[in-house]
Amino acid sequence: MDVRRRVGLNVRRAREAQEISQEELADRAGVHRTYISGVERGVRNPTVTVLEKIAKALKAKSSTLLD
Repeated sequence: MDVRRRVGLNVRRAREAQEISQEELADRAGVHRTYISGVERGVRNPTVTVLEKIAKALKAKSSTLLD
């Protein structure tokens, strides 16, 4: 599986497990909602910096999003 797709699925699973919307995750991470949508769909390739922001917003380790 493509790494972008894998990261997207992991972000979506973590977000849904916390029962938060894409908009709320985007707010917490300091990015736009459409960016989160793109990451979850595997069409965006987040930088390490953005991946860290998303992980912190999800209270997760960045490595968890890459597994």
